[in-house]
Amino acid sequence: MTQPPSGAAWGDDARLPQRYARLMVGLVLFAASLAMLVRSGLGNMPWDVLGQGVALRLGWTLGAATLMLSVLVLACWFPLRQRPGAGTVANVLVIGLLVDPFLLLLGLLPDDLDWPAAIGLVVGGIVLNAVASGLYIGARLGPGPRDGLMTGLVRRTGRPVNLVRTSIEVLVVAVGWALGGTVGFATLAYALAIGPLVHVLLPRLTVPERRTASEA
Repeated sequence: MTQPPSGAAWGDDARLPQRYARLMVGLVLFAASLAMLVRSGLGNMPWDVLGQGVALRLGWTLGAATLMLSVLVLACWFPLRQRPGAGTVANVLVIGLLVDPFLLLLGLLPDDLDWPAAIGLVVGGIVLNAVASGLYIGARLGPGPRDGLMTGLVRRTGRPVNLVRTSIEVLVVAVGWALGGTVGFATLAYALAIGPLVHVLLPRLTVPERRTASEA
């Protein structure tokens, strides 16, 4: 990407509040969507299978386990020479801190959800997660810890993105399931649907790059 000369660009400074607003809304919605799938009881997102398994083994809340895992994944960036952005740090803190409050809120639902309600939580959670991902990625303030781990491994190994992402997610689901995390219909539905949904939504939710004076 061509860098504009000093003083010739417009847009990014003016859009910075908008970008941070999108980032924060996206992260809040992401935490809500995570909690919706967990509350459905039909399976978690791949990384949350691991988070739930760790939480069960350590006697922690899911939010605490999610926060701890995010920090550990972020630590893996350093040998991969990945650089976190403001959005990366916000991702760790906001999602980790909001998971438990959203789970408490969803705990107001009946203990035994009927199938339509559980499926509704799954479908709504997946769609909401796609919107949330489009918002926080589209803010262009830094990838989440897990996304950065994936892109770092792709760059260092030269392997295709799909292969690296699938390998990571299969590994964390397997370990999480062994620790007691919930794997089920929602896990598979999320894995199949999230890529196409984000592909459609991301261009519509991304804050445009700044332009040079000659392009304006």
